[in-house]
Amino acid sequence: MKTNLSILFTVLLVVFFFNCKNNKETSVETSTNNTATTSTVEKQGQAFIADDGSTPNVLQIAIGSKDHTTLVAAVQAAELENALVNAGPLMVFAPTNEAFAALPTGTVEDLLKPENKATLANILLNHVTPGNYSKDFLKKFKKLGQANNQNIEVEVIGDDVFVGGAKIIASVSAGNGIVHVVDKVILPEN
Repeated sequence: MKTNLSILFTVLLVVFFFNCKNNKETSVETSTNNTATTSTVEKQGQAFIADDGSTPNVLQIAIGSKDHTTLVAAVQAAELENALVNAGPLMVFAPTNEAFAALPTGTVEDLLKPENKATLANILLNHVTPGNYSKDFLKKFKKLGQANNQNIEVEVIGDDVFVGGAKIIASVSAGNGIVHVVDKVILPEN
């Protein structure tokens, strides 16, 4: 089982890094005889394909939620959109806007700066794990291996399930996994 998870993490990370390299917006300006021409290349990849016929994926669910605008802004700043639309299955522990607001003042604004992209990506990947497990099924776990190669604890208190100290407050099935809405940002150990 641990070998299978290692292989899955490796595949997810390879796909993630490949997609991130190929999805940067580029702008090219050329100047000839006092005439400037600007050309913009649009972002590419699965995350940017319009599809009205499929079950929404984990990214589309977050985008459609008024309670997850900060998470969506963070995913976009870290350029992780394509990683969240892959076939999966993926479990995303999605902190609410209130969860991000509970961080120390200025933390979110600082993380959204381009120079902090790697730190932000590490934090966001700490909210993603392979699988498609319901809240009740998660009660059988002690730890989960996250997409950033770290583990988070699973704790059950009564009917409540906590992952990395964050309480699962709702769950939404997705076409490529499941979104568990959580009340706290799950910060990685390093």
